[in-house]
Amino acid sequence: MQYDRIDARILEIVQKNNRLTSDVIGEMAGLSATACQRRLKRLRADGIIEADVSIVSAKVVGRPIQMLVLVTLERERSDIIDRFKKAIKSSAEVVNGFLVTGDADFVLYLTARTMEDYEQFTRRFFYENPDIKGFKTMVIIDRVKAGFAIPIEPPSED
Repeated sequence: MQYDRIDARILEIVQKNNRLTSDVIGEMAGLSATACQRRLKRLRADGIIEADVSIVSAKVVGRPIQMLVLVTLERERSDIIDRFKKAIKSSAEVVNGFLVTGDADFVLYLTARTMEDYEQFTRRFFYENPDIKGFKTMVIIDRVKAGFAIPIEPPSED
């Protein structure tokens, strides 16, 4: 999966606003709309662009309680890790999940309507799972920044 300087510019643009037309993106990147469409299609096909998403306000849609949860597994075995990954993917409450190094095995970003709903979730998702050794919840007071944009380094020209 390789990309060039023009691809890097396109990636910078669509990370800020993926609703721009190919005409606008192309103009900003110095391309025709058709050439821009071809590049975007290739960037998606190559998995460089993984998804086109909208960031929704959890508060506005009725899920104002947001948490980061550090999860420690009972044992670090591949079958246990795979089972927990599957559980994360199938849970609507888990917005993001990461397998990490350090004190915890996973970090989860969750939303809930109320603390009572979160308590019910913890009973079902954590306490009833024998593979979970423990978990720590940090309630988010204020979301300071939300997004998925990563810095794009143009490839070096050799």
